[in-house]
Amino acid sequence: MTHPFHASNVLCAGPQDRRGFLRMGLAGFASLSLPGMLRLRAESPEASAREKTAVIMVWQPGGCSHIDTYDPKPAAPSEYRGPFSTIDTAVPGLQFTELLPMQAKIADKFTVLRSMRQTAGGHPAGSMQLLSGDSDTRDKNKPRLPDWMSVANYMRSQEGPRTNPLPVYVGVNPPGNYTGPAYLGDAYAPFIVGGDPNKPNFTVPNIGLSDISEVRHIGRRASLRQNLDTLERAFDQAGELDALDEFETQAMTLLTNPRTKDAFDLSQEDDRTRDRYGRNTWGQQLLLARRLVEAGVEVLTSSLHGPLCGRVNNWDDHAVNHHVFDALRFRAQAYDQAVSALIEDIYERGLDQRVLVVVTGEFGRTPKISYQPSTGEGNASAPAGTKQPGRDHWPRAFSNLWAGGGIETGRVIGATDKLGEDSIERICGPGDFLATIYHHLGIDYSNIFLRDFNGRPTPIVDHGHAIPELIRSGSSRRGQTASTS
Repeated sequence: MTHPFHASNVLCAGPQDRRGFLRMGLAGFASLSLPGMLRLRAESPEASAREKTAVIMVWQPGGCSHIDTYDPKPAAPSEYRGPFSTIDTAVPGLQFTELLPMQAKIADKFTVLRSMRQTAGGHPAGSMQLLSGDSDTRDKNKPRLPDWMSVANYMRSQEGPRTNPLPVYVGVNPPGNYTGPAYLGDAYAPFIVGGDPNKPNFTVPNIGLSDISEVRHIGRRASLRQNLDTLERAFDQAGELDALDEFETQAMTLLTNPRTKDAFDLSQEDDRTRDRYGRNTWGQQLLLARRLVEAGVEVLTSSLHGPLCGRVNNWDDHAVNHHVFDALRFRAQAYDQAVSALIEDIYERGLDQRVLVVVTGEFGRTPKISYQPSTGEGNASAPAGTKQPGRDHWPRAFSNLWAGGGIETGRVIGATDKLGEDSIERICGPGDFLATIYHHLGIDYSNIFLRDFNGRPTPIVDHGHAIPELIRSGSSRRGQTASTS
């Protein structure tokens, strides 16, 4: 792309929430009223048949302890290093802790970035920094800038009519309230798949209707709204109906195209594959993620939260929440199995050039262990009042994994100091993280500005460049180096 695209700077008063719209299902289509309704997009020439690149982001909400996983410090004092021994990986000289034996065996299939850092110590601000580039260190209830997922959804929507019936952007139990489309509008939020994909009765509602009469009824309603197009456009001062057109078209397609139901149907995977990912929520989430990108979804996020994390349902291993080491042991097997299966599957199914897999949280955990009384008994937590070890928020250094995307794997980027307190070599920040993902998606992050709520052109990457080691082999690297400050 050579020209920046611009989001509308005026808010639409009409209903834009995709999740609410899709929950309405048939009843909603039957009751849509005249004001604020959308026209169904007319048929257009098919887009290029080229395969589009895609990203799967696996999110660790609360922040994963880098010292206890990907960046162990066995020579550090006991108050830092933790109880876990180190193990060799498939990459000579690279060691993980004993919690990750499956990932250690396939370390030649991904690259570890050990020198990520940002400046926000809270979960909201930390998430917003990494996922949207918002440099504010204060926690906010809602994001000020759109996250990279919504930006990618918006940019891909500018490329022309979409022939694939699946959405561009799907969240399989995605990251929560700290992310969102901000001034782009809810038309660019994800299609959300909630629930537990491991349950035998798991289904995704409002997709792939098989009743022909219902499909015809929906078609008649859409045709009626087409006839109202001129009137609606007269009131569309901001031009926002163009964005909402895409929203309704997608909802219509999800409801009526049988291909959509097949893509979300995990029962079509053989038992061996499902077992390989793990017969639990996280394993089946990541299997569904692979299935969806293989079917044409281009942006996929999946958050590893819930009971598999321990008592407080996330990775926020303060001593008041969890016994940090018990919590890491508690979740390690499901996490290790699901992530290693996803990465292996991407390569075995020939998706490794097109699909980039990123595994990360918003920050790491304090290298020095703290001790506080537990606030409640549960999985990985002692009875209330019992003093137990924990690790707190730590944005100054953390690790993430990168696989697929045509990148060279079996590598380590950057380093932290001997205690794991600070990134000291090949330091990378949120702008570099975002630029690397945008580069893979073919988005010209250096030259694209989107208009915010006040109409100001806002860059999608304020400062930062795609990390050279994480760029597809043969890609242009002109002006693309990781930041060092």
